[in-house]
Amino acid sequence: MNLLYSEVEDDLRAAVREVLADHCPPGAVLGRVEGGEPYDPALWRVLAADLGLAGLLVPEPLGGQGASAREVAVVLEELGGAVAPVPFLGSAVLATSALLGCDTEDAGVAGLLGRLAAGAETAALAVPLSTAPGSGFPAGVRADAAGRLSGTVTSVADASAAGVLVVPATGPGGPGLYEVAAADAEVAPFVSLDLTRPLADVRLEGAPGRLLPSGDAAAALDAALLTGAGLLASEQLGVAQWCLDETVRYLGQRHQFGRVVGGFQSLKHRLADLWLEVVSARAAARAAADALASAGTAAGVEVRVAQAYLSGVAVRAAEEGVQLHGGIGMTWEHPLHLYLKRAKADEIALGTPGRHRAALGDLVDLPAAGH
Repeated sequence: MNLLYSEVEDDLRAAVREVLADHCPPGAVLGRVEGGEPYDPALWRVLAADLGLAGLLVPEPLGGQGASAREVAVVLEELGGAVAPVPFLGSAVLATSALLGCDTEDAGVAGLLGRLAAGAETAALAVPLSTAPGSGFPAGVRADAAGRLSGTVTSVADASAAGVLVVPATGPGGPGLYEVAAADAEVAPFVSLDLTRPLADVRLEGAPGRLLPSGDAAAALDAALLTGAGLLASEQLGVAQWCLDETVRYLGQRHQFGRVVGGFQSLKHRLADLWLEVVSARAAARAAADALASAGTAAGVEVRVAQAYLSGVAVRAAEEGVQLHGGIGMTWEHPLHLYLKRAKADEIALGTPGRHRAALGDLVDLPAAGH
């Protein structure tokens, strides 16, 4: 296992960071949230099409970059550090991973992956964002013999920005993944905790869908959720690192009682403790990304460890940031509340820490408490 960043990954980070600095400063994100338009289509075009980030996981023969989970993790670190309002997780990770679990030699699957990789299309995986790997195939949507889908899926991430929905549904032949045009579904956004990643309920009433050929749709969906959970840890790492860096910077500038606030020993200890947690979190997130890149769906242990640990670290870093910023940290004008909300939303996304710890216990044959 290699936890270090390669030269290619460092170059990728620098390119993404430069784009985010130009297009996605905290003030711009706050302005979008206040204006009721959280997604930034212009930024998404630059990231998806110009930099080719939407196709990182897509093989080169299908029009993508042929990269691995390690490179995607680096991108998610930077997006998390900017709470960037783009549908990268929903489209380039979850939906794309589900499609890669289908028959990519099928012209329809290959064509959709090509459009996603080129940034010409955006997709969303129609499952609740809280769905954890190993949850079983969803039963909320049914498909008839003609491929028409009916049912409701709640709390779908990035559905508001998607032109295509990848919908798990049970049809006459059993579980399947269906391609549905977002225009044929009722996508109803609602006010979610994390305003930079809106959620929406998706209602289907006889919506025409195309069954995507796959050997095992349930396995393809579970692999996509596992990949998403493992890579979400890197986004949480980006959130935690930004909160730590910003808090250190602020405490190094603010004066109280004639001294720099960051010079008080009690605050130094709190920052040192947080720094140690973030360093450990980086190791866990990198281990999950490396395992996904090399072992794929066999990376269950590393993914569960990362999610069980990173969720708490991101929330703690954001909470410490708010508290140590004093009064300004409690205001709407400071972006810290966006990071706290992202951290809290990510804490339940793709499985809660408790859910991942329970799954980890089964994976390593650890007996449950009291047994």
